[in-house]
Amino acid sequence: MTTNISYCRQSLGTRPIVLLSRRATVGGMLAMTVPFGWAQNAPQTLATHAQAWRALSRVGYGPTPNLAQSVSSMPNARDWAMQQIDLAFADSSRSPVIGTDLWGLQLDLPQIFERFRAEREARKTKKNTPQTDAPEPMELGSTDPLHFSRTMAQQAAAWHLRACSQPEQENPLLARMTEFWFNHLNVFSGKGAVRPFVGHYLTQVIRRHALGRFEDLVLASARHPAMLAYLDQAQSVADGTRSREGKARGLNENYARELMELHTLGVNGGYTQGDVRELARVLTGWTVAPREADGFRFAPRLHDHGTKQVLGRTFHDAGEQEGVAAIRMLARHPSTARRIGLRLAKFFISDNPPSVAVDAIARSFLDTQGDMRAVLRTVFASDAFWATDQTLFKTPMDFVCSALAATQSASDTRHLVLSAGFLKNAGQPIHGWQTPDGYAFDAATWMVPEALTRRADYALAVARQADTSFLLPFLSAATRQTLEQERPALRAGLILASPDFMAK
Repeated sequence: MTTNISYCRQSLGTRPIVLLSRRATVGGMLAMTVPFGWAQNAPQTLATHAQAWRALSRVGYGPTPNLAQSVSSMPNARDWAMQQIDLAFADSSRSPVIGTDLWGLQLDLPQIFERFRAEREARKTKKNTPQTDAPEPMELGSTDPLHFSRTMAQQAAAWHLRACSQPEQENPLLARMTEFWFNHLNVFSGKGAVRPFVGHYLTQVIRRHALGRFEDLVLASARHPAMLAYLDQAQSVADGTRSREGKARGLNENYARELMELHTLGVNGGYTQGDVRELARVLTGWTVAPREADGFRFAPRLHDHGTKQVLGRTFHDAGEQEGVAAIRMLARHPSTARRIGLRLAKFFISDNPPSVAVDAIARSFLDTQGDMRAVLRTVFASDAFWATDQTLFKTPMDFVCSALAATQSASDTRHLVLSAGFLKNAGQPIHGWQTPDGYAFDAATWMVPEALTRRADYALAVARQADTSFLLPFLSAATRQTLEQERPALRAGLILASPDFMAK
C-alpha cells in the first residue's frame, strides 16, 4: 500500500510547512522497494521493514541508528520485542539515569517536603515585597527557593522527554510503559500540592513498578504524596472527626471513586455509589507524612473503625490493612482485567483492537494476577499486534519522543524547551492533564489539520541540523519520491513531518 502525501507551501515566516492529508492511509506507510542499511544477513523484504518499524515504534518510540541495527541483528522483530520485556523489567529495578542538571529528581521525599515548605514561606515574604518585574523563566538547574515547585515540574518534564528519546539512558519499553501507567494513574502537575512531587512519583513509583504486578503499582500510587494530594485522599477522614481547631470533618470520596472508575474496575465494572462510599470509609486515615521516607502514614485517629462492605466483601476494623486488602481485591477483579486488557490493546495494537486480542490480554492479566511481563508477552505474541490492518497514529507525545530520538537531540536543553512548548500548544502538556482520566490515545483526538501543521513546524525546527536519512528504509516509495523533489536542507524535517513517520 502507499500513502497519500501532499507538501504545500504556507506563509508561516519564511519556512515551508508540510501539510498532511487527513485522508492519508497511515496504516499503509511501510511499503517500500529499496532496502537501505539493513543487515546483510537479514531478508530484504517489505515485511521485514514493516515489522521492524512496528516493533520500534510501538515497543518504544521509533528508530535510532543503534536501535535499527539492534532489531536487524535479531532473527525477526518479534524476537526483539520479546527480548525488551525482560530488559525493561531488569532496568526498572535499577535507579533511573538522572542528569546533574535535574538535581531535584535526586531529592528524597522528606527533602522535597522541606523545600516545598520553605517555598511557601518565601512566597509569604515575597507577597509583602513590592513587585518590579515579572519573574524570569527558570532554568532547569535553578535553585531559587521561590520557584522550587515550578523547577521540579520542569525537571520532571525534561527527564520524561530524555527517557523516552534516549535508548542509551532508558530502555524503550520501560519508557513506554512508564508513559502508559502515568497516564492511567494520572496526577496533575498544575495542582500546587502535587507539583513538586510529580518527578518522584514518575521515577520512583510509576517507572519502578511499570513491569511488575499491577496491584503493587496501584498500592504504591495510593500511598504517594502526589496521589494523596491530587485526589484529596489526605483530607478524607471518618465522618464526625474534629480537627485540632474543633471543626467537624468527614469523608472525601474523590480517590475511592477514581480508584474504582478509572484505576481498576471501570465505569461499568459492577460497583455502586454505595461501594464508593464504603471504600472511602476503608481508606480513611491514609495521609501524607512529610518526615517519613515514603511520605505516607496511616493515622488511626482519622480512620473509620466501623464495619464496611465493598463489592459484597466485609471489612472489619483492621486499620491500614483494610485499605491494602481492598486495593488488592480491586486490582485482581475480572472487571479490572478486562479494563486493563482493553487499554493495553488500544495502546499497543489499534484504536479498535480485535476482541480476541483483548480477551487474551485480559485472561493473561487475570491468570497471572497482573504480572505485566506475562501480559506484555501476550500482547506482543498476538497476531493483531503485527497485523498491517491494525493501525495507530502517534499522539503529540509519541511524535515528540520519536522526533527527538530520530534526531538524537534530547541532550540539547533548547530542544527540550521547544518540545515542551509544542506539547503544550498541541494539547498534551507533559503531566498537564487536569482530570484523572488521562490523555486520549486515539487518532480521532489528534488527527486534525491545524495540529498536523503544527507538527510540521516543530519537525522542521527540531531537525534543522540533524541527519534523519537512516529513516529512509522505513518510508513508503511515494514519500521518498516526494522527498527527492524537495531541497536537501528541508528533507530531514520533512521526513519527520510525513504521514509515514506519524504512524506507529
